[in-house]
Amino acid sequence: MVGDGINDAPSLTLADIGIPVKQGSDVTIESADIVLMNDDISTLCKAFDLSKKTIRIIKQNLFWAFIYNSIGIPIAAGVLYAFGGVLLSPMIGAAAMSLSSVCVVLNSLRLRS
Repeated sequence: MVGDGINDAPSLTLADIGIPVKQGSDVTIESADIVLMNDDISTLCKAFDLSKKTIRIIKQNLFWAFIYNSIGIPIAAGVLYAFGGVLLSPMIGAAAMSLSSVCVVLNSLRLRS
């Protein structure tokens, strides 16, 4: 539901996603999911595009985190020790985990462009 937040405040509050414009009442703005900061309705399209991109980035981050953990946790647990005596140093494991977090942050920062 998109509205000005003055005469349609109850509808905006009860909607799945309530989007008032900036000039709406304070109560409506506080209970809204998204607030358009100007009266230009074309910003609504930008908000929808941003939400689609955000969901796509979240799915990418979850996918790569799943792959990383599916490979990294067994190696850290010592699965490769039986196949050649390879053990993962805790220092390398900590660095790899930090690198994973950095990759997630850098991937999320792509939303700014």
